[in-house]
Amino acid sequence: MCRHVGYLGEPIAPAEVLLDAPHSLLVQSYAPADMRCGATMNADGFGLGWYPGDGAEPVRYRQPCPLWTDTNVASFGRAISTGALVAAVRSATVGMPVVETACAPFVDGRWLFSHNGVITGWPHSVAEIAAELPAVDLLTMEAPTDSALLWALLRRRLHAGEAPEAAMSVVVQAVAGAAPESRLNLLLTDGTMMYATTWAHSLSVLHREDAVVVSSEPLDDRPEWQRVDDGQLLIASKDEVRTHPLSPTRGFR
Repeated sequence: MCRHVGYLGEPIAPAEVLLDAPHSLLVQSYAPADMRCGATMNADGFGLGWYPGDGAEPVRYRQPCPLWTDTNVASFGRAISTGALVAAVRSATVGMPVVETACAPFVDGRWLFSHNGVITGWPHSVAEIAAELPAVDLLTMEAPTDSALLWALLRRRLHAGEAPEAAMSVVVQAVAGAAPESRLNLLLTDGTMMYATTWAHSLSVLHREDAVVVSSEPLDDRPEWQRVDDGQLLIASKDEVRTHPLSPTRGFR
């Protein structure tokens, strides 16, 4: 399992959610409150993606080491300011590589993507779904991991012009159908809107006057945090948050 957090709103220093909050992503990396499948910490890498200005494509920083071992984050995480970000810490599934390219967020144009969870029966359970991707998409996956495949599947649909919420719903339910008991919490943003799914793992949202924060676990003990029910699709801007059940699909194609 992994932990991730997304932010949209008035500009902040990324360190506010990465390091400074009482239950920041740093704390969640070594003392998570809700880990599943037997893992106890998220020490197999981390990543941060942020938007340096309006209309700009995101900048990304990733490392294949525990967040608490990287002294650079404390300095640049307080020196920059951004109105949108996605950050993640990783707990690698047994058998998957611990490398920088396996760490979220994944990037394509203005999109940032993260996955918290696991595809059960990997890779055989989703071989038929993966085979529907163009060969180039498979050959250019950043890492041979379930998260990278989920990104390839989702990215293909985004490139085809599908709405993000429809694309996420199709991918989650197709993979869940092929690999039951998978955990498929996805997080996606283009710097203006944020989309997230809950599928067999935890997610909470904090909506305040000037921002929205979506996180695997609440970053502090404010009562305004709302737990997102399982099987939901969350769609958020800094002005509005709404959720609804993931729509039934008629097949992957």
